[in-house]
Amino acid sequence: MHRFLHSVGRGDDFTELLPRSGAVYDLTDEIDLSALRPLIARPTSPDNVVPVSEVAGEPIGQAVIGSSANPGLRDFAMSAAMVKGRQTAAGVSLDINPASREILQDMTRSGATFDLIAAGARVHQSGCLGCIGMGQAPAAGRNSLRTFPRNFPGRSGAEDDAVWLCSPETATASALTGVITDPRDWAAQYEVAPPDLHLPDRPAVNDAMLEAPLPPEEAARVGLERGPNISVLPDFDALPDTVEGPVLLKAGDNVSTDEISPAGARALPYRSNIPKLSDFTFTRIDATYPQRAADVGSGGHFVIAGENYGQGSSREHAAITPRHLGLRAVIAKSYARIHWQNLANFGVLALEFDDPDDHDRIRVDDRLRLSGLHAALAPDADADTTLHLINTTRDEEYAVHHSLSQRQRTAVLAGGIIPALTRKEPGKG
Repeated sequence: MHRFLHSVGRGDDFTELLPRSGAVYDLTDEIDLSALRPLIARPTSPDNVVPVSEVAGEPIGQAVIGSSANPGLRDFAMSAAMVKGRQTAAGVSLDINPASREILQDMTRSGATFDLIAAGARVHQSGCLGCIGMGQAPAAGRNSLRTFPRNFPGRSGAEDDAVWLCSPETATASALTGVITDPRDWAAQYEVAPPDLHLPDRPAVNDAMLEAPLPPEEAARVGLERGPNISVLPDFDALPDTVEGPVLLKAGDNVSTDEISPAGARALPYRSNIPKLSDFTFTRIDATYPQRAADVGSGGHFVIAGENYGQGSSREHAAITPRHLGLRAVIAKSYARIHWQNLANFGVLALEFDDPDDHDRIRVDDRLRLSGLHAALAPDADADTTLHLINTTRDEEYAVHHSLSQRQRTAVLAGGIIPALTRKEPGKG
């Protein structure tokens, strides 16, 4: 970190953080580096991981390196070094998405851009692109290797996609051979020594298009210009003491944020238009959800889910659009951490079943009721307060609980973090 900050002219910002003398740790891990093997995630989940050698030989039609998520200059430099003087396999599209304008500058300055283009790669603009299905959709029935964090079904923009997640080395070796290839085997077959990368001592830093902040009084006079496809964030009302309404959706385990608020070229143009984007909410699970939510109206409704609800990208839209459609509470077996936080930020109550088997007892269109919410979510309430979820359709009762911090409870009660902040007295933070 010190070397990086020094390279971009910010060496003075570095502060070394060390453990106290004699510190002990509750958990330690040992990694035998000699035992590590290249891994790859099969379609259609990032945790569906196997050694590359186990699936070697599977034909591919595409390899995509880079996006806005995670890649550094080394990823592109490694790929460029591997393809230099070589040609990608016939029928394989090698796509390069520079993570930023600065990285594209450094790639070009080092000659990596030339080597990639000469090998048959297509260099795209900086940004998310294929990672969220904005272009670069894989061909039907063809495997696509990608160096991204996500490969949930349909995220690429193709309904029948087969997206694998792997390292830049595996993606590049496979693009050269036309089949999934362990890069060590490729290097041994062609007697290629590991590339000796020389990254720039001072990477590009381009702040020419950044504008200095205006004084507060001047900034307050600046009006926001919104085109016809840009809406304001909806106003969300406070949580009532009793919430009663139907179950509009029941889902199983590992529901992803891509299934809640889909990626892809159809939906993403409306990312700044919440009312329109809401029309796509949960449509990968139930195409009727948006209309049924509109029919219920502002009275509120529930979603029932299994384990790990909300896995995947941390985008807020997966909490905002269901809330805009009237979602008041999700009752699940467990939550993915970031989406759980986003639900609180936008005033959706996230509860968990005390008995996970109760998930199976609830059906779509059952009417549920939660009462005493204000007391249960009060700042001084016990963190393990049990709530009683009443199924008025089946005359059943289920014990549920929350794991919300005091800050999160305040946000949920207010209708979200923004209403909670606006209600604070001036000078009180």
